[in-house]
Amino acid sequence: MSRHEASPQLIFLLETVYREGAHLHYTTGRLLREPVDVSWVESLEDDPERAERLDAFLARYGRMQDTIGDRLIPSLMRDILETPGSALDNLNRMEKLGVLAAVSDWVEARNLRNRLFHEYMRDAEEFASAVNRARECV
Repeated sequence: MSRHEASPQLIFLLETVYREGAHLHYTTGRLLREPVDVSWVESLEDDPERAERLDAFLARYGRMQDTIGDRLIPSLMRDILETPGSALDNLNRMEKLGVLAAVSDWVEARNLRNRLFHEYMRDAEEFASAVNRARECV
């Protein structure tokens, strides 16, 4: 059996995701050393440095999901000679191949990303809960 070489595009995306993951991990460690609560969220206005780190965390969390879901998975599918479909179809295929542990985990993380971006600090308790869950997803 011959061995298939990964395409340059797939290698590029794998390297990109690796770098994005390292940056996300670093930011998570600097920002989220302890659980986030309502007072932590409410005090962000008085702590611009921490607010800036939070913005970096949110951007990196979202970018990682975008890169994996929108670019890496379709590229991987093309490399294994499959035609990418809808995002959900692609995720289901990745689960069947053992690349993704559970589609439901990915969907939860994606919904969490949307909550963090679209409900940004409107409800301090809800936002704190979402940030803590995002840390677990990282």
